[in-house]
Amino acid sequence: MPRPEWGLLCLGLVLGSFCASLGSAALGNNAKDALNVLLIIVDDLRLSLGCYGDKLIKSPNIDQLASHSLLFQNAFAQQAVCAPSRVSFLTGRRPDTTRLYDFNSYWRVQAGNFSTIPQYFKENGYVTMSVGKVFHPGISSNHSDDSPYSWSIPPYHPSSEKYENTKTCRGPDGELHANLICPVDMADIPEGTLPDKQSTKQAIQLLEKMKTSASPFFLAIGYHKPHIPFRYPKEFQKLYPLENITLAPDPQVPAGLPPVAYNPWMDIRQREDVQALKLSVPYGSIPVDFQRKIRQSYFASVSYLDTQVGHLLSALDDLQLANSTIVAFTSDHGWALGEHGEWAKYSNFDVTTRVPLMFYVPGRTTLLLEASEKLFPYIDPFDSISELVKPGRQVMDLVELVSLFPTLAGLAGLHVPPRCPVPSFHVELCREGQSLLKYFRFHDWEQDSTLRGNPHESIAYSQYPRPADFPQWNSDKPSLKDIKVMGYSIRTIDYRFTVWVGFNPHDFLANFSDVHAGELYFVDSDPLQDHNMYNDSQGGDLPQSLIP
Repeated sequence: MPRPEWGLLCLGLVLGSFCASLGSAALGNNAKDALNVLLIIVDDLRLSLGCYGDKLIKSPNIDQLASHSLLFQNAFAQQAVCAPSRVSFLTGRRPDTTRLYDFNSYWRVQAGNFSTIPQYFKENGYVTMSVGKVFHPGISSNHSDDSPYSWSIPPYHPSSEKYENTKTCRGPDGELHANLICPVDMADIPEGTLPDKQSTKQAIQLLEKMKTSASPFFLAIGYHKPHIPFRYPKEFQKLYPLENITLAPDPQVPAGLPPVAYNPWMDIRQREDVQALKLSVPYGSIPVDFQRKIRQSYFASVSYLDTQVGHLLSALDDLQLANSTIVAFTSDHGWALGEHGEWAKYSNFDVTTRVPLMFYVPGRTTLLLEASEKLFPYIDPFDSISELVKPGRQVMDLVELVSLFPTLAGLAGLHVPPRCPVPSFHVELCREGQSLLKYFRFHDWEQDSTLRGNPHESIAYSQYPRPADFPQWNSDKPSLKDIKVMGYSIRTIDYRFTVWVGFNPHDFLANFSDVHAGELYFVDSDPLQDHNMYNDSQGGDLPQSLIP
């Protein structure tokens, strides 16, 4: 474990001789050959992207990245809420190991002194930098984004972040409101900018400085959108006329859904425009016209995000760093846009646990560039002649976000951390996810672009806590002390099976003999997970594979 003062010593000197020599010492003669890493983490992004088959969404820059990447079609988060998911994949440990199910504890105190992805790269000679929302801010990252352990220099947060949940949305009445739907005039908002624009600008400036550094870099950038509120430049609404917006294919709460599995999406109910609808709690449905407006603004937020990713990747090209930088792109979890009558994350359904995941690796996922070539030219989503870019190689096997740690380490040429023993609270460096390196072993550039292993061997685990068997005010985000039930879920190629069992928050133990409810959905016949077959099957017999 590095001493905290190393991070402080590097502050201000990171591009100078001290950190250059530090990197050289760790990497030896391979420092010049080491691949940089650009990790892009998006907040609340479901598979609403062109490269994942959504023909409505205009995401040309992310689609362009996908065309040069290895794209995983079935990647899953381990818990569908921000802080627990981020701590999980950044440490390579599952929530039951980090012991973080809410926002209110720091894993190094609550669970164990676990290493993180950026920390591991830092200890191996990389200059590590954080821009925007990488770790969730607050207690869960020690009010410091896990500094100084994870980062060589202090993390950057955009100054306009503080306005995200304030009254900056101009309503039809001409007044400012704290709304869910919040397209803005850039000239009418504080500081005249938005957090993701500031983060992109800062990340590009760091790339410019690192271009001449003797040390390789690990740059993580966390984008806020499409997280609520949907606050984005208003022109992006024009990409999605309301008459083109369809409703969710399954907008009703499924008849066989156990009450414990439902989340009442309390956070959006707190927004002024949603409050004005006077919805009943917990099952009151949103009027159809407002549903379309929510979906329109989510999609517009995705296209706004896409422009920021486009500017960032274009800068990588312009700085001639594309041949020496791995780009990983993912989200902390998905988000329901009316599916199952829900408007949030906070569940074990595919729509909230399934996430985009892709890796661009120079020389592996695409050929190295010639001097004058551009891999990531910026594409304007408003350009009507831009065509849908087909993704590159794709993996159909189910994978998990806890695989991010060993995969990035291996792709960068670092030693892949060992598998964790059980228990592993005393082990600082290990990983609970499988390495995905086997999928990057291509033999023929022209071979079938869809890669498959044995689909029946791949399983993804997720979980979600509840304070009670029935929806209540804190069902979405219960504090640890209030958790009474834990929903453990396994997703295979054939089915999703979830069992809701008693949970003791004091000793972090689940009682699998105390089953409160169950869910069973078959993928082929019920891909949207609307028809719960648990009570029609031998639901009492718990599959051995449920416990990872």
